[in-house]
Amino acid sequence: MMKTHAYTSHVRWTGNTGQGTASYTGYQRAWQIAVPGKPVINCSNDPLLGGDPTLMNPEDLLLSALSACHMLWYLHLASDAGIVVTAYEDTPEGTGELERSGAARFIKATLRPRITLQEGADLTEAHAIHHKIHETCFIARSVNFPVEIDAEFLTA
Repeated sequence: MMKTHAYTSHVRWTGNTGQGTASYTGYQRAWQIAVPGKPVINCSNDPLLGGDPTLMNPEDLLLSALSACHMLWYLHLASDAGIVVTAYEDTPEGTGELERSGAARFIKATLRPRITLQEGADLTEAHAIHHKIHETCFIARSVNFPVEIDAEFLTA
């Protein structure tokens, strides 16, 4: 029997400037994410589509979620394998395409984790862990585009 997980969120548009959506240029692409018991996140649309470049947009959130899920599973599997990770950071990049119709989608993502391992760590196993993650990572298993890994390892 499969175990299910339930998640909830409250997304609220905050961009009504007084006339609602009476005209396409008359409203802001601003919104909030509110998850019970957590800080509210103010967001906007992609700047290419009229959004505020200082706020997170859906594409930022998806790419960040993919990277964070990979990181958390990496730390878990490294711990299980006896590999001590002392630092982990990632600068992922997503590639999207925009069709003439205006429809868009991600066509790939590249995760670029920079991982610091304790001296003497098995680098072959440290690399191999990345390939195991896509069997378990909730987000990676849910996206319909390829996710590549370009990892860099350091030792401390």
